[in-house]
Amino acid sequence: GDNMIERSTNLDWYKGPTLLEALDQINEPKRPSDKPLRLPLQDVYKIGGIGTVPVGRVETGVLKPGMVVTFAPTGLTTEVKSVEMHHESMQEALPGDNVGFNVKNVAVKDLKRGYVASNSKDDPAREAAGFTAQVIIMNHPGQIAGGYAPVLDCHTSHVAVRFSELLTKIDRRSGKELESGPKFLKNGDAGLVKMVPTKPMVVETFSEYPPLGRFAVRDMRQTVAVGVIKSVEKKDPTGAKVTKAAAKKK
Repeated sequence: GDNMIERSTNLDWYKGPTLLEALDQINEPKRPSDKPLRLPLQDVYKIGGIGTVPVGRVETGVLKPGMVVTFAPTGLTTEVKSVEMHHESMQEALPGDNVGFNVKNVAVKDLKRGYVASNSKDDPAREAAGFTAQVIIMNHPGQIAGGYAPVLDCHTSHVAVRFSELLTKIDRRSGKELESGPKFLKNGDAGLVKMVPTKPMVVETFSEYPPLGRFAVRDMRQTVAVGVIKSVEKKDPTGAKVTKAAAKKK
């Protein structure tokens, strides 16, 4: 809820840019391994004799060999052959583990940094058509109005996102609404904003998947705002490629 922002702004050491660290500390202390898998890709390698190996950190859930994973935003679905950390194979990777995993029948060009791997049978990740976020403007020289399209850094993805509608201006301490449909937001303001990615992107709500539900807004080579995602409108997965290995496992 709203106290994500409220609690962090009331911390006595709070200085604008540390909001994201503050959010990090608010996370549930237990490792979220009981949640569905979310693994944002950092890189994808082609390794001779093995094949395609995406690399990234397990943020929630568990990754195991034999699991059928879906990569969002494309919906490509395939089987995980093996999981490795520091050149040792693992029977399961848990949140916080940086791993490489080998996938069947997938070309390196089919996967990119910012894609998210998930368990095809347990709330698989999907492309976001749009989302609503609570945003704090920290470092913008002018006024931010609807139509503004900066780059969002969210997990490993880096995509231009349009502020399609400023819904409300809110008090950053109490979360109470100050103004409905504000014309603009400026430094120090907090607001609820409707956002639309300009390219396929995967995000989640902060309440369900914290690492995929917070972001920094980058513009003019600096962080101009930070935010947490309250709700996500997801696209229906249509006609996505399912590899032979994945089809067999069904």
